[in-house]
Amino acid sequence: MSRWKALPGELDPRVRQLVVRLRRLKDHSGLSLRQLAAKSGYSASSWERYLGGRSLPPREAVEAMARIGGDDPTRLLALHEVAAEAWGEGRAGTSAPDGSGAPEAPEAPEATGTAGAAGAAHTVEVAGALQAAGADDTGPYNLSAPNKEARHGRSLRVALVAGSVALVLAVSSAVLLAVRLSDGDSRASATPLGSATSSVSPSASPSGPRTYACEVERIHGRWYAGNSRTLDAVLAEGLAGPEVAEAQCLLRRAGLAPGVVDGIFGPHTKSAVEQLQKRAGLVVDGIIGRHTWGALRR
Repeated sequence: MSRWKALPGELDPRVRQLVVRLRRLKDHSGLSLRQLAAKSGYSASSWERYLGGRSLPPREAVEAMARIGGDDPTRLLALHEVAAEAWGEGRAGTSAPDGSGAPEAPEAPEATGTAGAAGAAHTVEVAGALQAAGADDTGPYNLSAPNKEARHGRSLRVALVAGSVALVLAVSSAVLLAVRLSDGDSRASATPLGSATSSVSPSASPSGPRTYACEVERIHGRWYAGNSRTLDAVLAEGLAGPEVAEAQCLLRRAGLAPGVVDGIFGPHTKSAVEQLQKRAGLVVDGIIGRHTWGALRR
C-alpha cells in the first residue's frame, strides 16, 4: 500500500472524505500514477494534485477511478457532489489580495472522450470567468470616484459569479439526495425483514425530524435492522437515507451512540463509526464502506 502524505490541515472534511476514498481505490488497483494516467486519460501530475488534496478532480476523473477500482460510480459521485459543494463554498468565501486564492483550473483529460472534454472545458470556463472578473482587483487604488465605481462593479461581478456556482452545486446536491432517498424508501418497503427484537418509535410530530424503526434480527449469520440490506454502500458525513438509518441501528446494537436514528450521517454517527472501526482494527476514517459494513453485520 502507498505511503500517502498527510492532507492539508485546512482541507474541508467533505473534500477529505472524497480524497481518502480515491486513495483507497488507487491502492486497491495496484497502479502507479503513470499507469493510472494511461487508463483514465488524466495526466500523472493531475492525479498527484487530486490525490494530494490540492485540486478537486472533475466528475469524469472520479468516474474513471470508480471504473478502474471496480467501485460503484453512483456512490463515489455522491461523495464528489458533496465535496464539490464544499469546494465551491470555500472558493466563494475566500479572497486573497495577491490572487493566490484563485482556484486552479483542472487539466483537461489526455484522452479524446467527448464527455470528458466537455466537462473539463466547462470547468476551465467557470474558473477563467472567476479569474477574469477579479483579476483587476489587485494593486494600488486610486481614490477618485470613477475608479471606486469600477472596483465596485468588478466586486459585484465576482460575487454574482461565485454565488451562481454555489447555487448550481447546492441544487444538484439536493436533487441527487432526493432521488437517493426516494429509491431507498421504495427498496426498504419492498424487502421487510420480519419481526422486531428492538425498536425505535417513529417521529411523534409530522413537522419534526424523521426517525426510522430499528427491527434488528439475525439472518444467515448477519444482523439486519429492516431499513436496508446493503453490504457495500459507501456512506460519509453529510449523506442521508435508509442506508444511514440501517447503519445507525446496527451501531446501537453494537453498544455505540450514533444519536437519533434519523437517517442523517452527522457528527454523532461519524464518531460512533470511528469507534467501531477502531474496535474492529479497521482504518479509522469515519466512512462506512464494505469492511465497516462487515463489522456492523457480524
